[in-house]
Amino acid sequence: MMHSQSVRSIHADNLARLAPRADDTHKGQLGHVLVIAGDLGMGGAGLLSAEAALRCGAGMVSLATRSEHISAALSRLPEVMSHGIRSALQLREPLARASVLVVGPGLGQSAWSRALLSCVTHEKTPQIWDADALNLLASGFCSPATHLIMTPHPGEAARLLHISTAQVQADRNNAALQLAQRYNAVTVLKGHHSLIATPEGELSRVERGHPVMAGAGLGDVLSGVIAALIAQGLAAYPAACLAVWLHACAGERLALNGRGLAASDMCQSIRYLLEEHSPCQA
Repeated sequence: MMHSQSVRSIHADNLARLAPRADDTHKGQLGHVLVIAGDLGMGGAGLLSAEAALRCGAGMVSLATRSEHISAALSRLPEVMSHGIRSALQLREPLARASVLVVGPGLGQSAWSRALLSCVTHEKTPQIWDADALNLLASGFCSPATHLIMTPHPGEAARLLHISTAQVQADRNNAALQLAQRYNAVTVLKGHHSLIATPEGELSRVERGHPVMAGAGLGDVLSGVIAALIAQGLAAYPAACLAVWLHACAGERLALNGRGLAASDMCQSIRYLLEEHSPCQA
């Protein structure tokens, strides 16, 4: 078993910052996030990731999802290029234009889901895997992508490590480091005081957040935030650390309104926090 030498406590002053934008900046310089998500009955998850990526400054955002979800996607997020995907072959064109992938929110484990995940596994593009992408990885269906960030909750972490959720929670530091090393991936172990680990043994902890954040869809938002930060030039580990901190602090702000936080409430709050931390213009 690995044991961390030290855990860095994250706060605003030791986080990476996005560089200010030059006056002549254009969208092509700010990355293109492709969200691959949303099997039947789970179309909202991909929309949450796409909205988060859009609100955190990615130059372009695309969504690859079931054709049945396109009408709702265009209605809710007209700025996002939404593609109805019936087969993995149709994923090739949006993949060729993407600089960062989010894979897994609401993806399911159907034949459609598996075909799309198989299509991206060997891509060299940075990828954030969440939810059913992680469950399929844990099942042995596929190998991890080369440039991978994983964002498991404790249950998904347990499946990936083939141990119990209780064992994960009993030693979260070690579980995060084990995941990062085993899958050669920057790993965000979500939960109370989320952890970010690297395969080289770096470990950071965000000691922020609020129990009002215990709800559906907040992890989908986090994946989109990470993707947007990478699209704009941050490396995987600093992007993950900043994203988790922004996400947790946004939850604290919104907790002032009490119970009933919806994941979609997070995007605007994270946008404001990112601007406070990394102003768009110098």
